[in-house]
Amino acid sequence: MPLKLYGLARNVNISDKDPDMDWKSITDRAATRMFFKELFKGYGITGSYLFREPATINYPFEKGPLSPRFRGEHALRRYPSGEERCIACKLCEAICPAQAITIEAETREDGSRRTTRYDIDMTKCIFCGFCQEACPVDAIVEGPNFEYSTETHEELLYNKEKLLQNGDKWEAEIAGNLKADYLYR
Repeated sequence: MPLKLYGLARNVNISDKDPDMDWKSITDRAATRMFFKELFKGYGITGSYLFREPATINYPFEKGPLSPRFRGEHALRRYPSGEERCIACKLCEAICPAQAITIEAETREDGSRRTTRYDIDMTKCIFCGFCQEACPVDAIVEGPNFEYSTETHEELLYNKEKLLQNGDKWEAEIAGNLKADYLYR
């Protein structure tokens, strides 16, 4: 359609139809534009992660770091002379909220008390750490071992011998963790 501006005739292309101005059309156009904008942003973020170092570890072959305060499998410790530390004060048994610890004691010829029975039912234990905090001689500790799955319930009923074996096995790491954490105890 010819148009005269300032005395000059020009052909101007003007669309015959204006875009719809009702609310449905406006919101549909805005949603479509936002959708594509956000979609491309997401592709960009995903693409950036393709070239980064993975944040996961290959678990059975690689182990992540553990805090010195980690509470894992229980262990009874010994003194460097080889004598067990537990003095049968029964504070750990009294403070255990799950009542998972059972202790029986007797007096020796030299007058010291030692345990004859020290049992922990690991299926009842809630790993609160109260037993470790209550022990005046650091006899019972929760060590760094978190890989102790079993096939039967009876294997999770720890007796004194099993706890002492755990203590002997993990003594170096337990002593290091207690030493690293001594300021907070």
